[in-house]
Formats: sequence, C-alpha cells, structure tokens
Amino acid sequence: IEAEFEPQPAQSSYTLFGIPDQDKQENHLAIQIPYALGIIATRSVDTPVIGLKDLMVQHEERIRNGMKAYELLEQLRAGSTDQAVRDQFNSMKKDLGYGLLLKRYTPNVTDATEAQIQQATKDSIPRVAPLYFAFRIMVACGFLLLAIIALSFWSVIRNRIGEKKWLLRAALYGIPLPWIAVEAGWFVAEYGRQPWAIGEVLPTAVANSSLTVGDLLFSMFLICGLYTLFLVAELFLMFKFARLGPSSLKTGRYHFEQSTVTSQPAR
Repeated sequence: IEAEFEPQPAQSSYTLFGIPDQDKQENHLAIQIPYALGIIATRSVDTPVIGLKDLMVQHEERIRNGMKAYELLEQLRAGSTDQAVRDQFNSMKKDLGYGLLLKRYTPNVTDATEAQIQQATKDSIPRVAPLYFAFRIMVACGFLLLAIIALSFWSVIRNRIGEKKWLLRAALYGIPLPWIAVEAGWFVAEYGRQPWAIGEVLPTAVANSSLTVGDLLFSMFLICGLYTLFLVAELFLMFKFARLGPSSLKTGRYHFEQSTVTSQPAR
C-alpha cells in the first residue's frame, strides 16, 4: 500500500501520493513528506523499511523450499517411515504454502520449471496500484469526515451552525463517505491478502469451492434480487412519510393536525 519497491532507511521520505509503476518498479509524479516513512510504515525512527524487491527475493527462496517440502510430504503420504524424511519435512513445512503457489502453473509442484518459479514469485505480490489508490481513498474519506465533524461540532458550540450553509452542504454531500471508506478498506483487506486464502498456508488458486457456476449465479441473483426489493420498499416508505411530515405520527402536536382540528365543527 506504500508502493516502496526498494528498501528504504527509516528516515526516508514518505510518498503521500504518486502513480506506482509495478513493471518498472518505480513511482511517477511522487509527492513526498520528508523523514516520515519510518514513522508511518514501522512506527519507529530506526527500523529500515523492506522493499517489494526484497520481499520477492524472500518469496522465491520460500517457493523453492516449498517445492522440497511438497516432495517430502508426498513421500510421507506414500507411507515413508523414515524419521530423517519427517524431520526434514518438519524443518521446511512452514514454506509448504509457498510451494503450493506453483499449483496455478503446474499440477506437479516438484517438476516446476524455472519460468514457472519466476512467475509464481512475481504473483506472490498483489498488484500495487489498486491497493495503493484504494488505501488512499479510504484515508482521504476518513480525514474528510473528521474535518466535517470537527467543524460542525465547533459551529454548534458557537451556535452558528445555521449560518454556515457551505458546512451544511458539506455534511449532506459527505453522507456517502463512510460507505466509500468501508468499501475501500474492505478492498484493501481482501485484495491485499492475495494470493492467499489463508496467509502463507493456502493459496487462493487451490482454495476453490466445489460449487458450480450455476450455484454461484443463483446465489448472487437471489441475494441481489432480495436486497433490491428491500431497497425499493425502504425508499418508498422513506419518501412517503417524509412528504407527510411529522403530522403522520398522529400526535395532535403538529401544524397540519392542528389545522384539521380547528376546521372541524364543534359538537
């Protein structure tokens, strides 16, 4: 989410905004805050920040270890009782999930080619740009909401909220911001964990369900259809009672009810 391709010292500049280029592994048109990277990325002023290139080197090593772990697992599943095989597997099993990343490219992990290993290494990092922008959309929405709330609170305390029409408009137009922030945050969480269904254990490519395409389409259309009906009903009721106003409560306290009462002849 920070689009740091190269390792950086803790006191490097933080890229507030830019255009990440994953193929060239660099950022274009970067707007930076000096000395802020370590504080934001590692919550310290002396811990270096690992770059994506470093992560990919680590992932390649773990993929190769995972291939060996997969081969040892196959021997154990075939009935091997050799304690040396079991001990070696136990020492490498933490990388088994990385070996399973190769399942996307070959059914036999132990026979993966160098090109397949490099492709699995490349895909061990999700695409940077979608995460980078989604995270910043989430944060921007949060700061905008905070600003609107703070200004509104200050204006209410000073009893001047009614004089600031621009603030009232901002509050109205800001209604969707929490939902935008939530959806952007959800995207960061779900897309950011790729290629894993279970982190470093089960890749998404081999975690597929037994449901058919027809089953999924039926579920999606059913859920979307029901929620569409709920939305239509909710909007209908909201507009209906908004037009009626508070007099629809039938308490006898509001304008239209009073008018009705006074216009009736006395008995």
